[in-house]
Amino acid sequence: MFIYVEEAKYLEEYRVELKFNDGKKGIVDLEKELYGTVFEPLKDKKLFASVKVDKDIDTITWDNGADFAPEFLYYTSFKDDKSLKQQFDKWGYN
Repeated sequence: MFIYVEEAKYLEEYRVELKFNDGKKGIVDLEKELYGTVFEPLKDKKLFASVKVDKDIDTITWDNGADFAPEFLYYTSFKDDKSLKQQFDKWGYN
């Protein structure tokens, strides 16, 4: 299954509501993922809140060039869903 992000809505702090191409909606909290050269600037909540979907790469991005893989976002949103375990194993999560 090829998964990608169709919609993104900034909620608060470092949380974003996402809609994926399979129709599922989930919320990711990316606060613990904001380390390293490209992600550190996103600790500025004003910049983080400017999140958008880049239709060319089918995931969320920011103006500083930061992005997260859609599979990572999907896993982070639904990691407790046992019915997705096989898919997550295929992607190398778990």
